[in-house]
This record gives sequence, structure tokens and C-alpha cells, in this order.
Amino acid sequence: MNLQRYEQVSQAADLTSFRQGLIDFANDLDFGLVVGLMVVEHRGPGAKTEYHAVGNTPEAFLEIQKDNSYAKRDPVHQRLMNLTKPLIYDQAFYVEAGAGELWEMYAPYGYRTGVAVGVQMPGYRRLLLGVDREDPLPKDPIKLNRMIADLQLLAVHAQDAAGRLWAPKKQALVELPSRQLEILKLTMEGKSAWVVGSLLGISENTVNYHMKQLFKSLDVSTKHQAVLKAMELGII
Repeated sequence: MNLQRYEQVSQAADLTSFRQGLIDFANDLDFGLVVGLMVVEHRGPGAKTEYHAVGNTPEAFLEIQKDNSYAKRDPVHQRLMNLTKPLIYDQAFYVEAGAGELWEMYAPYGYRTGVAVGVQMPGYRRLLLGVDREDPLPKDPIKLNRMIADLQLLAVHAQDAAGRLWAPKKQALVELPSRQLEILKLTMEGKSAWVVGSLLGISENTVNYHMKQLFKSLDVSTKHQAVLKAMELGII
């Protein structure tokens, strides 16, 4: 695949050029349909999942997708939310997953055979990228593996643009106490709670208490996520 195709996607200045970059890339792979979907999971009581999509999905098919029950049952979507390796799907895949009627519903719009990948992003975000066509995939394993490798590399480039265009960095809206900032910066350096406590002259339990408060403030659940979220918000 031409390197410029990857750059066209990763360096897209807006969603229009991002969309066109995905379409051009899919066409080069002999796929007529492409969609990029960033799923943002919000934590806490009453929190809802946020979706951002871009691609050339037929308008008529979008009407079907308004019914969220289909997406929840779709085995491709379900597996991409947990898989790290590429997923190949066709009618047999849907039938085996007990959702053959969904394939029958999608097929008239061109969604008969596809390849998709999921990429985990910081901040409870995940990018799903899929290409679809009516014709079967190549039987030559070398051609098929090359096609999958190209799509995987595209996903890596696409997540840069997706993170920038759908979730641009903002000035930090979270103000952390100075003590928590100290703990967060030392944690970023890879220091344990015991070491952090020794450096700051406080107990390990106190460090852990502050870390729990950080989790709540930043809406994360691990130290690693706290550091990434703080960096994303420009706090550290």
C-alpha cells in the first residue's frame, strides 16, 4: 500500500478529509464500503456509551442502524469490542453466531463479506474499523494476509486522526490538589505507592487514598489510565 494513503488518513485536517482518506484506502483494497467507529465508554451511574462514526455507509442502511438492538446483537460489533486481532466475517460467520437473519438484512446493502479490526485507545475509547464488499475474499493466503496487514496498519494511523478529530485535547477542566499532582507525577515515573510515600513523607495508605480520589476525578480505574488521562488533559 502506498505510504501516502496512510498519511492521508493520519494527517486528515477534518472529518471530511478523514472520511475520504478511508474511502480511498478501502477502494485500493477492492472494498466498496468502509466505516470507522470510535466507541467512548463513560463510567459512573447513568453513564451512556458515546459513538462517533465516519464512512460511506448507504443512507438506507443508516435507517436500519437507528434501531440499536441490531448493533447490540451484531456478532462483529460484539467481538471487536474485545478482540485485538483482525476479524473476517461472511454469511457463515453470522449463521454460526446465531445471527444469520442479520446478514440477510445487511447483504442487500453490500455488506456480505468483510474484514474489521479494533484498536484500544486511552480513556476508555476504542476504534473499530471495517471494510465490506459483495465479493468473497481472496483464497490466496498471501494476498489475504497482506490485505489484513494493510488494514491493521491503517487502523493504527486512523486512531491518531480519530483521537484528534473526535476528542481534541482540551484545557484541563479538572483541578487536582497539589498533593495529588505530586503523587501523579511520581507515579508517571514508575514509582510504587510505597516509594511515593517515602519521597513525600506520607504513608503508603495515604498515597493509595489519594490515588483513589484521582481515579474518581479523572474517571479511570487504574494508575496507568490515570497517567494517560492526565497527560491527555494537559494536567501533567
